[in-house]
Amino acid sequence: MKKISSLILKYWYAYVIAIIAMIISVSLDMLSPFVTKYIIDDVIIGGNINLLTKLLIMVLLIGLGRAIFQYIKEIIFDMVSSKIATDLRKQLFEHIQGLSLSFFDKNNTGELMSRVKDDIDNIWNAIGFVGMLLIEVVIHTSLALFFMFRLSTKLTIIPLIAMPTVAALAIIMQRHLGKIYEQISEENAKLNTVAQENIAGSRTVKAYAKEDFEIKKFFSRNKRYYNLNMQQSKVFIKYYPLFQFVSKLVPLLIIIFGGNEVIRGNITLGDLGAYVEYSMNIVWPMEMLGWLTNDFSSAVASNKKINAIYEQTSEIANNNSPLVLDNVNGHINFNNVSLQLGDKEILHDISFDLKPGKTLGIMGSTGSGKTSIINVLQRFYNITKGEITLDSININDLSLNQLRNNISVVNQDVFLFSTTISNNIKLGDANNINDDDIIKSVDQAKAKDFIESMNNKYKTIIGERGVGLSGGQKQRISIARTLSKKTPVIVLDDSTSALDTETEFSIQESLDRIDATKIIIAHRISAVKNADEIIILNNGKITERGTHDSLLEQKGYYYQTYISQYANMNEEVVLCR
Repeated sequence: MKKISSLILKYWYAYVIAIIAMIISVSLDMLSPFVTKYIIDDVIIGGNINLLTKLLIMVLLIGLGRAIFQYIKEIIFDMVSSKIATDLRKQLFEHIQGLSLSFFDKNNTGELMSRVKDDIDNIWNAIGFVGMLLIEVVIHTSLALFFMFRLSTKLTIIPLIAMPTVAALAIIMQRHLGKIYEQISEENAKLNTVAQENIAGSRTVKAYAKEDFEIKKFFSRNKRYYNLNMQQSKVFIKYYPLFQFVSKLVPLLIIIFGGNEVIRGNITLGDLGAYVEYSMNIVWPMEMLGWLTNDFSSAVASNKKINAIYEQTSEIANNNSPLVLDNVNGHINFNNVSLQLGDKEILHDISFDLKPGKTLGIMGSTGSGKTSIINVLQRFYNITKGEITLDSININDLSLNQLRNNISVVNQDVFLFSTTISNNIKLGDANNINDDDIIKSVDQAKAKDFIESMNNKYKTIIGERGVGLSGGQKQRISIARTLSKKTPVIVLDDSTSALDTETEFSIQESLDRIDATKIIIAHRISAVKNADEIIILNNGKITERGTHDSLLEQKGYYYQTYISQYANMNEEVVLCR
């Protein structure tokens, strides 16, 4: 990640222009008290009425010039801060995309959404409007004190005492707010998680009639979020009146002691009028310091949360000098592969040699490690022992892009995006997949009939995660997406579980005609029976291996599964044999 300071330096020229405009605007503001001084001393007391018109025109010009330069300042700060926020959001999203699956195993979606949206917004506010005001406060106060000192050294002692007092209050308040804002940021993430999970799982909630339970859960988080914000408000309310009291006390003391100086003849009445007006120019920075500290504390807390994500690095790294395969044939070899996550061994000494164009079937009970084989093949996790090769090259020596771009996977948990059916199918290789490829792959996946029966056909927009489609329809679109990519390796992870037997058989026939290396993970015998080799997993180990016929002869897990699935289905038993 580029530091925020480096992004600010990227747009240094814009900030220079904005600050110059700010200085001109503030300088014009500093002229107003002098005009007031001349109006009092020369026009009201001196009786020089002819000077009034010039002075009033000067007031008008000062106001007009200030408005122009204030506009320039604000538009530049807004534009630049928006660009920086966009860059920060882009960098954060890119970093998150580059993290390994283990990171997403530990962090929920709602929290990450809060970091990408809410926390970046807080920083955006700090480097934009709040940052602009902080700079203006410094410039405004410095110039005002300079001119106040020129008018009366004695009276300037009053703001010089008041300002450190206000600064000390701001520091104390910021320390209290910092801890609270970290808690608010954390609770905001949890609140987003509860909302996101319940909205995404609304059908499950309604199916189990758990609306009241989920509402109470949300209310509980919402109450906690409310309480933290009330803590923040109490801290702010505790200190902010002190800022206001000091800011109101300063002009009052100046009028009292300044009036005494006028009576003694040390300064003129016009000097006092100008001095009071200057004092008002340092009053608003004092009043705003509390509010600015409040927003700045929020940004600091958000920055800490974002930096915590940047401290996370991907466990899966590209080789610095990756080998490049000119043509991937799809020869996959697992040689004594083991995988351990934490204290748990997921895979143990897995070995198989899958030649190009051949098919491997994988079966086993839930949690036996079937999907983990695909995860390590795509390097979602690094193996702890052994070697995996693609076309005789260790997959660690290949770039992640080449490895993953040559493997198409139909996942067990089908994920479809909220876009058209066509765009979902083209996801694998949007630049190279044309309409003919889409139609062909849809036909192979036996999805053509139901897609073309829709009003908008391939341009039909499907809901989030495929809402509105049946499980079987979603699986067929996912299979079409995989087939349209035309990769040398195809993986189907229990991808036909929601399909009827006839449709599954038709898709299997289509797959058999495709010249690609295939790995089929399934619970159904019918999905793997034609594979060149079938392996049975149990607790991450291969307990049986062979062809359909040889496994039946072993009378093990495969045979028992076969009996349970086909014992009472004579026709399918014949078909299966």
